[in-house]
Amino acid sequence: MRAVRYPALFQINTRVWLTKLARELGRPATLDDIPDAELDRLAAEGFDWIWMLSVWQTGSKGREVSRNNPDWRAEFEDTLPDLTENDIPGSGFAIADYQVHLELGGPTALARLRARLRQRGLKLMLDFVPNHTGLDHHWVETHPEYYIKGSELDLAKAPQNYTWVKRKSGDLLLAYGRDPYFSGWPDTLQLNYANPDLQAAMIGELLNIASQCDGVRCDMAMLVLPDIFLNTWGNASPPFWEKATSAVREQHPGFCFLAEVYWDREWTLQQEGFDYTYDKRLYDRLRERNSRATRDHFLADMAFQNKLARFLENHDEPRAATTFPPGAHEAAAVITFLSPGLRFFHQGQFEGRRKRISPHLNRAPEEPVNHQLEEFYQRLLAVLRRPIVREGDWQLLTCDLAWDGNWTSNCFVAFAWQGPSGELLIIAVNYAAHQSQCHVRLPFADLDGKRWQLHDELGTDTYDRDGHDLLSRGLYLDTSPWKASVFSVTQVT
Repeated sequence: MRAVRYPALFQINTRVWLTKLARELGRPATLDDIPDAELDRLAAEGFDWIWMLSVWQTGSKGREVSRNNPDWRAEFEDTLPDLTENDIPGSGFAIADYQVHLELGGPTALARLRARLRQRGLKLMLDFVPNHTGLDHHWVETHPEYYIKGSELDLAKAPQNYTWVKRKSGDLLLAYGRDPYFSGWPDTLQLNYANPDLQAAMIGELLNIASQCDGVRCDMAMLVLPDIFLNTWGNASPPFWEKATSAVREQHPGFCFLAEVYWDREWTLQQEGFDYTYDKRLYDRLRERNSRATRDHFLADMAFQNKLARFLENHDEPRAATTFPPGAHEAAAVITFLSPGLRFFHQGQFEGRRKRISPHLNRAPEEPVNHQLEEFYQRLLAVLRRPIVREGDWQLLTCDLAWDGNWTSNCFVAFAWQGPSGELLIIAVNYAAHQSQCHVRLPFADLDGKRWQLHDELGTDTYDRDGHDLLSRGLYLDTSPWKASVFSVTQVT
């Protein structure tokens, strides 16, 4: 399958999806029960990647922690007021083995699903959790040296970060997996990247995963960077990611690495072999409704921007429909997904779902569909299927004052896409809760001496404009709050 310059990814909570299918079928569902019609729909909507969240084998110890942790339990009950024990299979990130969970159909069902995806031009992405394993992982018995060990003093000083682990060959005090700013995750155990044998074993796990899919999303990928690992655990560790990504691509050319990454480590991981890194900064600026910071974000070098994964929600973030009010949601989506990079969508986003589903759960609550938002996303997806925004050239546009003293030009974010045959799209968003005006500067000499029609692909507005005026003054906009337009530009004959 040929790689697309700017692809689209759709994240699916596998266990939630199969629980819904099981209710419809009246029996347990596996990956084999995912209907071909659903895969056809995902392909028709223009996705290139399907990320199947939480397919790997988990264990009873992790499930027990998930069911008995009072803080987590309160969150689960908020999500599912009719919560039952069967709704809590344990976190999909407390992995016991990188083999497909037997309840999902095992490895053969995954292989058949991957083949069905490929028939439709879709690539499969799965999880890789580099920082830790679940409590049930066989390394706890066979390779305890792969983990961070603790002392009685460590346990006394930070009981939230260590636990006694019962083993057939003798109990050990081990550290929970964690990041340096939060308490440990009590259903996981921290891997020791200062041990070269552990690093080799994790590369082996990646090679195993790469034989089963086309790419991985790497959970909290920055945690195993040497300086972060040292600051968290006090242990010096050799670099891991460049070795790992190179080793996988030697056997699986074209394999894709997506990093969940924060703390301004995106560029670092891109240099160590990641195809894409999370763009949490853009998300945060949009959430803060900061139009200037949002626009300035796009001044970054294109080599960097082309490798950013742009999103409005995922399984870790609150639902976009609760984070962004109506109007701001649509405006933020146009800015996010008509930017260069990987377009990253989440199951339930298009329907306006409002309840975030914890990775510990396998069931979603019943929620009404927001049909107005759903229609907007269908229009946006139609734009994103166009070759000009999948393969074309993007640039940030300047928004000038509409008149002296009118500061509202700062509220606009504007882009342009150009196709190889001269096609042109102008994206303009008033990212503010008030009326705003500006002149969008259009640095396209081919506009001169002709008349042009601008049609808003997200609505019904159509305008005729003189090319000389567009070049000399720019495209004048006087728009309502949160107004987002995607103008196709065609010559008037």
